[in-house]
Amino acid sequence: MAKRDYYEVLGLQRTASADEIKKAYRKLALKYHPDRNAGDKAAEEKFKEASEAYEVLSDADKRARYDRFGHEGLRNAFGSGGFQWSDFTHFQDFEDILGNVFGSFFGVGGGGGRQAANRGRDLRISLSVSLEEAFSGSESEISLTRLEECEKCHGSGARAGSQPRLCPRCGGHGQLRMTQGFFSINTTCDLCRGEGRIVDHPCQDCGGHGRVNSRQKIKITVPPGVDDGMKLRLSGEGEAGIKGGPRGDLYVVIHVEEHETFKREGDDLYCDLPISIYQAALGTEMTVQTLHGEETLKIPAGTQTHKLLRLRGRGMPRLRGAGQFGDLFVRVIVVTPQRLNERQRQLLRELAEMDDEKTGAGSRKGILSHLKDSFDQLKKDVLG
Repeated sequence: MAKRDYYEVLGLQRTASADEIKKAYRKLALKYHPDRNAGDKAAEEKFKEASEAYEVLSDADKRARYDRFGHEGLRNAFGSGGFQWSDFTHFQDFEDILGNVFGSFFGVGGGGGRQAANRGRDLRISLSVSLEEAFSGSESEISLTRLEECEKCHGSGARAGSQPRLCPRCGGHGQLRMTQGFFSINTTCDLCRGEGRIVDHPCQDCGGHGRVNSRQKIKITVPPGVDDGMKLRLSGEGEAGIKGGPRGDLYVVIHVEEHETFKREGDDLYCDLPISIYQAALGTEMTVQTLHGEETLKIPAGTQTHKLLRLRGRGMPRLRGAGQFGDLFVRVIVVTPQRLNERQRQLLRELAEMDDEKTGAGSRKGILSHLKDSFDQLKKDVLG
């Protein structure tokens, strides 16, 4: 059967860019991959056809020959038998194109399979810090139980005087390769469970596992500026690997405790400042406590309640900005006095009279009269 045009296979114009070619192939590869279409020969052929088209069009030299001579120009490239998987030279693209899920179907993914299988588990813990500790940074020492390499057998799992032997099924690789049609699958060896070695005489301390539970103390450095929910990664502080495999990592999830004075939003801080009506009306300067120390805050005359005043650079440190800080926003709360003596009442009445406001028994009448006058003026302006 005649081969279809490679551009037609990928649904592209002949002027398609390299990025467009990769995107088109990814869409088809994900759709027709044999792992998603088990036993479907038609999907298998479409997957192979798309991969062949991608192999040619993603290679500048092969694409140039194809554009000039068509399929005939690729006879030497693929040989008399046509395209074979041994001709596919873009295996390194599969992790980018298809992700790790399908890489192993072509033996892709490098030779680190056994080492990855023997890697120690990652661990996760939570650490609570105060807002002050999040501001300045801190060091903490925690204790946790994790699997460590057995000291008696040095992680081999074998009793003293004996050694593990190579797994006869996988030859020490820890994985078996199974061929299905035109592609191969790597699976974990069921005899050695991916370790590549078999212990005939287990260590008495670890039972042949090569690892034992051990209580360890770990020092954690919290950088200035951390926020609630952030994760710190301590490389190599997880569990020990199996039979010499690499250690896992330790992830520390930070919880910043609530503060009685400051509320945090990102790198900015917010706090309330109660002031009297006299201070709000006349204006004043007040001393405000911040995490940086005491600061002088100027309150303008006529300040209304809930007005936000900003102290620049007096918030939290920016985690990724050396020497930079957020701001502190001070919310002014004007407090109305609840208990007044006769002299204070008299002074307030005098102030009200000077401002042409009515008080006492005639206050309601004065307000209603003012509203009526306002509506009368509004009707005159609108109706003429």
